Amino acid sequence: MKKIQSALISVFNKDGLEPLLHVLNANGVKFYSTGGTQDFIEKLGYEVEAVENITSYPSIFGGRVKTLHPAVFGGILHRRDNENDLKEKEAHQIPAIDLVVVDLYPFEATVASGASHSDIIEKIDIGGISLIRAAAKNYKDVLIVSNRTQYAEVENILNLQKGASSEEQRKHFAMEAFDESSHYDSMIFGYFNQNEDSDSLKISIRNRTTLRYGENPHQQGHFYGNLDEVFEKIAGKEISYNNLVDLEGAVALLEEFDETAFVIVKHTNACGVATGNSVLEAYNRALQADPVSAFGGILATNKTVDLATAEEINQLFYEILVAPDFEPEALELLSSKKNRILVKQVAPIPGKIQFKSLINGVLVQDKDLKTEDKSDLKVATKIAPSDAQIDDLLFAAKICKHTKSNTIILVSKGQLLASGVGQTSRVDALRQAIAKAKSFNFELKGSVMASDAFFPFPDCVEIAHGEGIDTVIQPGGSIKDQDSINYCDENKMAMVLTGIRHFKH
Repeated sequence: MKKIQSALISVFNKDGLEPLLHVLNANGVKFYSTGGTQDFIEKLGYEVEAVENITSYPSIFGGRVKTLHPAVFGGILHRRDNENDLKEKEAHQIPAIDLVVVDLYPFEATVASGASHSDIIEKIDIGGISLIRAAAKNYKDVLIVSNRTQYAEVENILNLQKGASSEEQRKHFAMEAFDESSHYDSMIFGYFNQNEDSDSLKISIRNRTTLRYGENPHQQGHFYGNLDEVFEKIAGKEISYNNLVDLEGAVALLEEFDETAFVIVKHTNACGVATGNSVLEAYNRALQADPVSAFGGILATNKTVDLATAEEINQLFYEILVAPDFEPEALELLSSKKNRILVKQVAPIPGKIQFKSLINGVLVQDKDLKTEDKSDLKVATKIAPSDAQIDDLLFAAKICKHTKSNTIILVSKGQLLASGVGQTSRVDALRQAIAKAKSFNFELKGSVMASDAFFPFPDCVEIAHGEGIDTVIQPGGSIKDQDSINYCDENKMAMVLTGIRHFKH
């Protein structure tokens, strides 16, 4: 245990500092400080010595240089068990500093505020970050408080231990200090790298949620990020690893729709998607596609859930229901089943980049943010699709984009009929979709077919035609595109090409 005799305090934000100062003063700690922090301490009635008295040098360049001096850093970094360090300290009349309290300039918040470049540059902390690293390096002798969120914890420790800290505690705060400094530098690098193309990848996410387990019970799992920025959990058990993966899949697909829509997802693939004149209608039509797979799935809608819809949904076992809001009566009913998770989506899923750990590194790519519209469609056949068929083709293409490859999607009148997902051949995906649609008594005649990638042979359009499917959307790009187009022309089918592939692995 080491009792704190002196403290250097230099903070940007003074919120919550007063109780910590009170405890330190009560334990006879001598204060050193600068500028606004010094004024704050003095106004509380505590004695404080200006850092300038230690350095014999004033704050210069508008406050850019205040604490960067051997007298300050020597007081932090000298080793208390090293005879030569102690002799040098005495020779240069350097006072010991046992505690450093720093709250850095708010660089990240300044960037987020949309401030000017010059204002952002001025919020790059130099002295504070240096103090943090010095005190953390010498944790054997010095306690570092690197963020105002730590004030209450340190106050409690010093109250219980009469102004002293253990080496284990100091090492813990040193770890948090290096987390603070590395995160701060990552944010600065990210700002400077916005319009550059650095070979470095730096990601710093500070919020960690420990999950019940990972993908399977024998795997540990954590989520790094602030879920509250996007989702508000209002009822039910804790969200699991698999829940989060499926939740993102459901919401990402749902965000493709402006009209009232309902999505049901199982293992990241949609097993039900539909639009409707009401949430209830959209839900019932989505459920029709595969009521078996919907059991234990993720349900999502882009409109407020009313009581009538809630009464229908309440008959199904599901893992999560996500919506922008719930009517009070609907929420009361759905909350009665404690293991079912209810979530409000309060913001769109942010970000334009995806990451995936792979082998001994990380894959990074732009998110697939392209959604086809009518302007992307090139009619490849003699027969052009009708306006209603175009609507269904675009609807099917949206689902394709969010479904594991190889995939085939069958749609009619704003309703997913069936999908073939994750197959090693496109023919197998189509056959899977046809078999599933028939198992739930869907009529395929007049429906449309979407493919996430081109047809290398005409076999898929041949099979589709045999089932009465007469309209097709696909990216094109095969050297044998014309074979499929010719078959469609010979059999009075319509085909449009998008030029946009949507593989998903």
